[in-house]
Order: sequence, then structure tokens, then C-alpha cells
Amino acid sequence: MMRNCATLPPESRLHRPEEFAAVLKKRSSAKGRLLTISWLPSQISPARLGLVVGKRQAPLAVTRNAVKRVVREAFRLERTKLKLGDYVVRLQANVRNLSLIELKRMVRLEIDTLLGQFR
Repeated sequence: MMRNCATLPPESRLHRPEEFAAVLKKRSSAKGRLLTISWLPSQISPARLGLVVGKRQAPLAVTRNAVKRVVREAFRLERTKLKLGDYVVRLQANVRNLSLIELKRMVRLEIDTLLGQFR
């Protein structure tokens, strides 16, 4: 079976709560206006991504899903250039009053800037 190379493969994602907890316990992070990235270095695993986008910051599912899609795509493109380890990206700011187009643009600019700190 051929895998689409334009997707983030399952082995590049965090799946279990313990994996998220280990990264969030570690205090290596980069903070922006909307997002915070926590990082746990690893020598054996390639860069893996976990996302935390809560209803408190983005009550509509369409908004939460848009944020996750933009972050996953940015991570997919930068994954091979990043330091080895696990990354958890959290939405920190309330984004209720932003249009989807404006939100996607802001998230993409911020995630590109924050990921640049981990090259």
C-alpha cells in the first residue's frame, strides 16, 4: 500500500496521554501570542507532534480543526529540519472573534516562527 507523502504519518504524532504528560512536564518551550510549543529532546525518535486545542480557547469545532490542520502542515514541512524529540503545541489565546482566514494566517506565521527556534 502506498502512503501519501503529503500527510503527517502516524509515527510522527504523539498518541498516548503519558507521552503528552512527559513533554508538558519538561519546561523547554517557546511562547508566542497564540501558541506555546513544549519540547522534550530525544536521541532515538524523529520529531513527533502532539496538539492541544481546547474548547475554552476555540469553542467551535471548525475553528479547532482549522488550527490543528495549519499546525500539522507546518510541522510536516519542517519535521526533517527540527531537533529530534517530541513537540506539543498548545493554543493559549482565545480565538473566538477571529475569522477563519485571519486565524489561519496568524497561526501559520506564528508556528513557522516558533518552529524556527527548534532548528
